[in-house]
Amino acid sequence: MHAPASICLLRLSALGDVTHVLPLVRTLQTGLPQVALSWVIGKGERRLLEGLDGVEFIEYDKKTGFRGMRALRHQLHERSPRGFDALLQMQVAARANLLSAFIPATRRIGYDRARSKDGHGLFINERIPERRGIHVLDAIGSFCEPLGLKPTEIRWDLPVPDDARVWAGAQWPRDGVPTLLISPCSSHVLRNWRAERYAAVADHAITRGWRVVLCGGRSELERQTTDAIVAAMSGAALDLVGKDTLKQLPALLERADLVMTPDSGPMHIANAMGTKVLGLHAASNPARSGPYSDRRYCVDRYDDAARRYLGQPAAPLKWGTKIEREGVMDLVTVDDAIGAFERFARDHR
Repeated sequence: MHAPASICLLRLSALGDVTHVLPLVRTLQTGLPQVALSWVIGKGERRLLEGLDGVEFIEYDKKTGFRGMRALRHQLHERSPRGFDALLQMQVAARANLLSAFIPATRRIGYDRARSKDGHGLFINERIPERRGIHVLDAIGSFCEPLGLKPTEIRWDLPVPDDARVWAGAQWPRDGVPTLLISPCSSHVLRNWRAERYAAVADHAITRGWRVVLCGGRSELERQTTDAIVAAMSGAALDLVGKDTLKQLPALLERADLVMTPDSGPMHIANAMGTKVLGLHAASNPARSGPYSDRRYCVDRYDDAARRYLGQPAAPLKWGTKIEREGVMDLVTVDDAIGAFERFARDHR
């Protein structure tokens, strides 16, 4: 089979998941150095990845619905009437499946049957190998295998402009004081922890001689959560919530010694930037969607959540089952998080 000359990647969202696609991009660029890569992606995700070398971004705004899909098809036809040699359809949500039908491609590679849903199989003609119990990043990485490649190394090289690092460097001094950066909110509200618990861990870090920084987006929820954390703290934190851009966020996460966050985009961006993560997990399984490189400092109450809310241990659950129930994150205690913090502090004296 001839090596493809052009490949289209389809992964619209979210921030953490598009970060997981980057190692696949690097594998494709290494194994197929002449290939032309295009990526159909969401608006915010494009902002995060803008400047990625060797990739043409094609933005799709989900708010545009069918009109946007038809416009995308016209744009792609004008660009290349032949279409792509291969489409890597890496998102199984109904909208993404439908959108893929507007992307002309000879080979249409999708997920294995175990990961398929919402009619995914109707829009593809090849599948990645089925491997159970693997991390999301490894599942995405296996999209190179039908093309005759194997992922041999995990490399992100997230594009971070120099001015973003200059901005991040101006937020706190390099004075030898270790920094705990707290990104308190996920896009899924039922994965979020209580503000007073973040405050308790933040105060503990301060008593241990650490600096505490709060970061997040501009949503009302993130502002309210941050205000509640600050109000519940005895010590002082540097509040940067709503002050950074998506291009500055990776530089900010890179400067921290440790990032505390629920299962969220900042968790995976921090991991990609080489920063250790204190992940808070009960609603989701860290073995599937925790920080890829190092989960030693994660709190894992996923099995407890399965037993309490689903009446069975986590082991027999379908891989990827979310337990996003009211109060599930209360299973993660302050002592759990302080214990993870202390493990990190001990390992990095």
